[in-house]
Amino acid sequence: MRKIFCVLFLLVGVSLSAQNLAVKTNLLYDASSTINLGTEIGLSPKWTLDLSANYNGWTFSENKKWKHWMAQPEARYWLCEKFNGHFVGAHLLGGQYNWGGIKLPFGLFDDLEKHRYEGWYAGGGLVYGYQWLLGKRWSIEAAIGVGYVRAHYDKYECVHCGEWLGSGNRNYFGVTKAAVSLIYIIK
Repeated sequence: MRKIFCVLFLLVGVSLSAQNLAVKTNLLYDASSTINLGTEIGLSPKWTLDLSANYNGWTFSENKKWKHWMAQPEARYWLCEKFNGHFVGAHLLGGQYNWGGIKLPFGLFDDLEKHRYEGWYAGGGLVYGYQWLLGKRWSIEAAIGVGYVRAHYDKYECVHCGEWLGSGNRNYFGVTKAAVSLIYIIK
């Protein structure tokens, strides 16, 4: 019955929701030991602004590095009502990194196991997601984004030593956001 009302209200532009603010954490980032916190602000019945920040400052065993920070603002359009159901959006991203001694299935650099890269990146993309209501104040959300990232780097000989090999730029097209987020809604 709620879906029927949602579709009817969608046609006339009225929202069923009074939520204006949410705080969240991306469980996928948490699993990679990346500290993250996000907030989402309701701008209108169908538009929200999602702001997230992420930080990983750790060096792991054998001097493996996945150090980085990133900011990622995102504008979202909700197909039914904000903070519930399907949404599409556009995001920007930027930050700095210091990576080495790790193997990634995809990404900017294919030789991270043997070299260290340090630099900055910026980009943007499009996102699709869905948010499920778990209760009056709790939700869970899944989102995937694709887009472009431009990275500037300094490359070093190995993970442990500091011999500089040169600088350069890389372009990446692919996944720019992956999230499964736990959300607390503030009314």
